[in-house]
Amino acid sequence: MRILRSIVPLAVAFTLIAAAAPDDVALKKAVASHDRTPTASARDQYNHPYDALKFWGLKPHQNIVEVVPGNGYWTEILAPYAKATGGAYSGTVPDLTGASEQVAKNDAAFRGRFSDESKYGNIRWQTWSGKGQSSLGNPGSADLVINSRYVHIWLWTPGEFDAVLKDIYTVLKPDGILAIEEHRSDPRAQVPDAHDAYVSTAVLIEAAQKAGFKLDGTSEISANPKDTKDYPFGQWTLPPNSVKKAPSFMISWPGRPADDTLLAPEAYLAIGESDRMILRFRKSK
Repeated sequence: MRILRSIVPLAVAFTLIAAAAPDDVALKKAVASHDRTPTASARDQYNHPYDALKFWGLKPHQNIVEVVPGNGYWTEILAPYAKATGGAYSGTVPDLTGASEQVAKNDAAFRGRFSDESKYGNIRWQTWSGKGQSSLGNPGSADLVINSRYVHIWLWTPGEFDAVLKDIYTVLKPDGILAIEEHRSDPRAQVPDAHDAYVSTAVLIEAAQKAGFKLDGTSEISANPKDTKDYPFGQWTLPPNSVKKAPSFMISWPGRPADDTLLAPEAYLAIGESDRMILRFRKSK
């Protein structure tokens, strides 16, 4: 009997070890790379890139599409990872038709950051409007589509998020994954059109399911209980934006507080970055 009792715990322990997901060495290397910008690496304490990407289902050999890469935080990790693991990375860029000289310069500078193919591979930059007028790539070609903190902007224009989801659904392979990180309004209600950048989890999930996606998992790795979600200039009051006056797109919004209503910057720095939902959706087969 004594022998049997000693064997059972060992068997259970072995089962737990075997069930644990193995470390992704290539991903750890990409996250720890010195080629990443220091400002991006400093944000890892809030974004938890290794854990988030593992949760979303990132794997070697995948065709990865990043929708609206923003400042390139995730691009700095995803592009080298795809190159190292035999995958492919593509990111969306805006249509520059009629764009200002400054916008064109910003776009050129962004692409230039990732032009070294020895580090980032052969990135495919996809001009995409997000309004059903262009595609994210060949239908059924992507294994993983990722978007970070941009859903709130799509919600400002009625029907735009629905069009975006349709494009994403089209480019994904059957059983492909849509990975979303977004500022979370819960437990309070979402303000109209998410104008403060905080989105209701229920609103986002409902839109994705309407587009044909199945909710496949949620994670609390980027939760921030310090985030009170009641700031003068919405989420942009917090780091990394830390705005001290209303952004230009907010000037005409009703009920916008005066700039002098801001607390001392240290108060917002102590809160850190926003409370975020991490969602994984799967395209129906």
